[in-house]
Amino acid sequence: MEDFEAWVLARGASLARSAYLLTGDVHLAEDLVQDTLARVADRWRRVSRRGAPDAYARQVMHHLAIDRWRRRRARPREVLTDAHPELGGSGPDLERRLVLREALLRLTPKQRAVVSLRFYEDLTEVQAAAVLGCSVSTVKSQTRVALERLRALAPDLIEEVRR
Repeated sequence: MEDFEAWVLARGASLARSAYLLTGDVHLAEDLVQDTLARVADRWRRVSRRGAPDAYARQVMHHLAIDRWRRRRARPREVLTDAHPELGGSGPDLERRLVLREALLRLTPKQRAVVSLRFYEDLTEVQAAAVLGCSVSTVKSQTRVALERLRALAPDLIEEVRR
């Protein structure tokens, strides 16, 4: 189990960032990481023997996130406010982060997952499709639609990237 602990120390922060991108909430992200690590720990010997613990953890995390999105559909939608206690700091960087966060929260869960995998995790379309358990064409179409929505929801960010 020492190798599992070493892996968690090495990859824990990356998993936490990915979970935050999927959930948009620090506390939900922490729960998602904990659930993911529990499942990876249960199968650690087999996963580490195959040499792909990162890929397995990403797949578990995204499947858990999708399950939570499906369960959450029955609940009332989240209400967005001006207060963002989980985001520290101030200034223009904070403003960009807030605009991006608001835009990402307005994407569908699948679109948010695809954007996270493709542009944050830097996975190929084939790898993202494998993690999400869907076809490559679904990843391509969800990416296209998500980027169109992000351009519409946060045009100021697009202009900053072009400069």
